[in-house]
Amino acid sequence: MIDFWFDFASTYSYVGAMRIEDAARAAGHEVKWKPFLLGPIFTAQLGIKTSPFNTQPVRGAYMWRDLERLSEKYGFTFKKPEVFPQRSILAARVAIIALDKPWVGDFIRNVFKAQFVFGKDISAAATIADVLNGMFIDPSPLLQQAETEPIKRQLRAFTDEAQALGIFGAPNIVVGKELFFGQDRIDDALAWANKK
Repeated sequence: MIDFWFDFASTYSYVGAMRIEDAARAAGHEVKWKPFLLGPIFTAQLGIKTSPFNTQPVRGAYMWRDLERLSEKYGFTFKKPEVFPQRSILAARVAIIALDKPWVGDFIRNVFKAQFVFGKDISAAATIADVLNGMFIDPSPLLQQAETEPIKRQLRAFTDEAQALGIFGAPNIVVGKELFFGQDRIDDALAWANKK
């Protein structure tokens, strides 16, 4: 079992989420999805309320071009969203509800595609409802549950746990106590898991 820590607002989490389950399965491992929020971490660690890619334009320009290259490399479609970063709270809460469901991976990938392929606003309940409807899942009870205190607390707990692990960006793969940062460390993380 490997833990995949991601934020739906993260561009590199999109690439990682699209790759991780197939790569893990091929290496004989299961993925434990760990949605969290980067915003509080950026505020605590960097004193900013947006992505470092927005505060550092040169870094941001590199990231957008890198995403185009990575998408071409892995055969993904990629479209730069009009708003970046998007508020990922609702999507993360619904993902938490789905963690024990067989369709959790599909939901996560479909939310990422809604944002980074189809240019949808993932902060909107209508977008999350469309994703669920597209999977033939009734969105109403899930959207209602996403507003309950236990789900809100779980998302805060995951975000606090991410900070305690030393996470500073997304995505991350955690194997035991080892942290592998970035979608480009998936193979390294799986190789480490195979040594155990």
